[in-house]
Amino acid sequence: MAAWGERLAGVRGVLLDISGVLYDSGEGGGKVIAGSVEAVARLKRSGLKVRFCTNESQKSRRLLVGELRHLGFDVSESEVTAPPPATCRILKERGLRPHLLVHDDVRSEFDEIDTSNPNCVVIADAGEGFSYQNMNEAFQVLMGLENPVLMSLGMGRYYKVTSGLMLDVGGYTKALEYACGIQAEVVGKPSPEFFKSALWEMGVEARQAIMIGDDIVGDVGGAQRCGMRALQVRTGKFRPSDEHHPEVKADGHVDNLAEAVDLLLQHADK
Repeated sequence: MAAWGERLAGVRGVLLDISGVLYDSGEGGGKVIAGSVEAVARLKRSGLKVRFCTNESQKSRRLLVGELRHLGFDVSESEVTAPPPATCRILKERGLRPHLLVHDDVRSEFDEIDTSNPNCVVIADAGEGFSYQNMNEAFQVLMGLENPVLMSLGMGRYYKVTSGLMLDVGGYTKALEYACGIQAEVVGKPSPEFFKSALWEMGVEARQAIMIGDDIVGDVGGAQRCGMRALQVRTGKFRPSDEHHPEVKADGHVDNLAEAVDLLLQHADK
């Protein structure tokens, strides 16, 4: 593999995953990953453009940012690219009225969306809301439509919280796809449109940006398919087998965000 200087040369913008990179969510607001608060501050002082790119769909951006600020991170809602606002834009553009299978803490993001007489289903990480009754209701809505539309906020398999690994939305989305014989539209990582939206908001081209995440497929693979570079941290949901993934090869592995920032500040924008 090429030296770090070659791999990081020309980087002007950094996309940061949140869960598993900045902190592990959980009871009491979660737990900061060592060194990440100062790493974010150093990035922001460096002059590199920074944006937070997350698949978080259990919390509204307001709740998420409040949680992060309480933990000491310098972040605002306007700096976060997340699936719920992007989904709302798509729903409005296409005149879609969703049946929502989402967590109660994210429903406020859809307050301005017409949900009467639904003509699509939006599924997110509903947590305890993934009951048989709720899944079956979403299934019935889809089966009752001539042209069923299923939108999934991300397609993650699992994520890490302070108490361990948690099943993510992807498995439930796959169940509805299988039962209904359809394919979901993914809003969030690893969707190319989602990454392009984050790049546009940051104001840099893909070749000038790097993604730092803990998910080898969603973060690293998704970013690389858009022409970006991507580093995987060995925190969060990282598994040792990720370094030998059969389809995705990160541009580098680092122990944590702090190490990634050390390397970026040495070699980026050269």
